[in-house]
Amino acid sequence: MKKFHQGKYQVKNQNKYAGGGTPTFRSSWEYTFMCFCDENPNVVAWASEPVKITYQNPMTGKVTGYVPDFIITYVDASGKKHAELIEIKPSSQSKTEFARKRVDQAQVAINYAKWEAATAWANKRGMRFRVLNEGDIYQNTKQPKARKPRKKK
Repeated sequence: MKKFHQGKYQVKNQNKYAGGGTPTFRSSWEYTFMCFCDENPNVVAWASEPVKITYQNPMTGKVTGYVPDFIITYVDASGKKHAELIEIKPSSQSKTEFARKRVDQAQVAINYAKWEAATAWANKRGMRFRVLNEGDIYQNTKQPKARKPRKKK
């Protein structure tokens, strides 16, 4: 069983944190993103696991809930404010070409259903939804290799 870096994040700039309680990170990637939001002067507000969005699970057909990782508000270089709903996922769970194992392929299908609902939720509120992976968070790291198509017998 994989172990992930988890814990409570101590917010340095309380005036920027718009969430309730102390944010919990469930991976080192989420921790890194929290540090970025907390310390970047262009990020004016952020919250961790701020909303619950319903979606239909494509594997079971059941309607269930999805909690995206973050909402952030930031100011771009021209001074315009933007709000985004953010999910952090590894490439193996966010892109079909990197999903090597069947369990990852199933997770990608489920995630796509979640993200379709999140995109609709964000669009209704004039926001953007996006998924960040290891290449976005750690820009100096190598991207994972795409899985090779299986040869037909």
